[in-house]
Amino acid sequence: MSLKLGAHVEQNDPLAEAADRGAEVVQFFLGDPQDYKAPKVAYADGAEALKVRAEAEGIDLFVHAPYRLNVATLNNRIRIPSRKLLQQTLDKAAEIGAKGVIVHGGHVGEDDDPEAGFDNWRKCIERADLPVPLLIENTAGGENAMARKLERIARLWDAVQSSGNEHVDRVGFCLDTCHFHAAGEDLPTVVERVVAITGRIDLVHANGSRDAFGSGADRHSNFEEGEIDPAEIVAVVKAADAPVVVETPNGDHGQKADIDYLRAHLK
Repeated sequence: MSLKLGAHVEQNDPLAEAADRGAEVVQFFLGDPQDYKAPKVAYADGAEALKVRAEAEGIDLFVHAPYRLNVATLNNRIRIPSRKLLQQTLDKAAEIGAKGVIVHGGHVGEDDDPEAGFDNWRKCIERADLPVPLLIENTAGGENAMARKLERIARLWDAVQSSGNEHVDRVGFCLDTCHFHAAGEDLPTVVERVVAITGRIDLVHANGSRDAFGSGADRHSNFEEGEIDPAEIVAVVKAADAPVVVETPNGDHGQKADIDYLRAHLK
């Protein structure tokens, strides 16, 4: 198979980190992932230079939206800034020629009606400008999460598709292996079941898990050190047939080892 393989990297010089890992894809943040500050390009030569050099080197860029974003919540003081920051992130990602922005599905409060969360997603997409694809990622835990279990993902997808946005085809799906393992979804069949819901998988986050199946814990491990059989990760990547971002720890060049493992087993 000839899939583009890469990693989540630091944002100051993603192209140098791509070269260091032998990566054809890099994902990074545009600023602090833990706050609501407007996104910024940390690359010293600026957005246009990063775009031009990435294209020249054949490196695909993806942007991960801040973790704090939660467009599903019923809390106005979180939802409204989240929508604003998501739009800002999409716009800034377009400046660097990113192939997409990845965002977590979010959640509603423990006692809230999840249908309100799905409807908040509908409203978000209805009002969004989508200069680049927006890829919704499945999440590992949370009993009232929008995108942890497949049944919830189906309801979320229906809400998004009903938004009426003329560019709704730019809303896609990012499949995370660690998150589905943590959510208690069987990996050998998960691609087939996701595609039955969404019709597409646009990106794979290929991650091992430090914790047991169904744990709800979002703790990534390198492939050969975790609780997921590495062969299952390879099988998901093959079945999804989409670009791959490895988000595993990089101590002792761990990400490169995981990328090399995938490349060797995808032949």
